[in-house]
Amino acid sequence: MQNVNFKSIEEFFEFIPADELKIVEALRKIILECIPDCEERLSLNVPFYRRHSNICFIWPPSITWGGVSHKGVQLGFTNGNLLQDEIGYLNRGKRKQVYWKDFSDVKG
Repeated sequence: MQNVNFKSIEEFFEFIPADELKIVEALRKIILECIPDCEERLSLNVPFYRRHSNICFIWPPSITWGGVSHKGVQLGFTNGNLLQDEIGYLNRGKRKQVYWKDFSDVKG
């Protein structure tokens, strides 16, 4: 179902293209600063961040799922349905629980 099978986070970082890596590193920095005691681990070949359960993940388009890619690097929230999002900032697609935002560049 996936195009890769990483054994470590480091292997993941080495695989993704430079343009995606910049975005992934920026999102990762924000997550680790906001949730300093979270655990980072690979699941589905992308980094997930958790404390007592999964909180969020970073999914670059170079890592496909079922042969399908997406636009930009996704910052996904595993329980996005529990977040207040009155302005519709997060994408929902047809999903009931997982919401995400696509990032195509890093703005200073």
